[in-house]
Amino acid sequence: MRVLRKFTSFDSPVGELLLSADDGGLRTLEFAAGRHPVAPRPEWTRADAAFEDLHQQLNEYFAGRRTGFDVRLAPEGSPFQLRAWEELRQIPYGATISYGELARRVGNPAASRAVGLANGRNPISIIIPCHRVIGATGKLTGFGGGLENKRRLLALEQRQLTLL
Repeated sequence: MRVLRKFTSFDSPVGELLLSADDGGLRTLEFAAGRHPVAPRPEWTRADAAFEDLHQQLNEYFAGRRTGFDVRLAPEGSPFQLRAWEELRQIPYGATISYGELARRVGNPAASRAVGLANGRNPISIIIPCHRVIGATGKLTGFGGGLENKRRLLALEQRQLTLL
């Protein structure tokens, strides 16, 4: 049985985002431009109305009124990637951790490079907050949406924390 993949786009303060989902849940939330630009696949069907609730949640996040998301996620990846992405979801809003800390949290302190690769392949950016992982020295490193957008997302969360 073929699964129908729906998609929409979202114009955000960090650029256009491409969202896709099927009956399993949200599959992707990616930057349309950036290090690895994405576009809808020909077999996907545009279905803006199916994403209205998520659009609302994203608007609230970017307005500083939302610190978490209520959406069923269905990222596709290896067991290691899925474990790393689940750990990303445990990083509190406004907080950051290093790649080394993420490796420790997935149970392999020597896997900093591997978690970095998993982080870079995160298909559901922002909601699975890969932007909250930084270098051991505190330096911002790699982000699919570009370092400037990583800076903006972190600044948004920090600014909102000071207002709470």
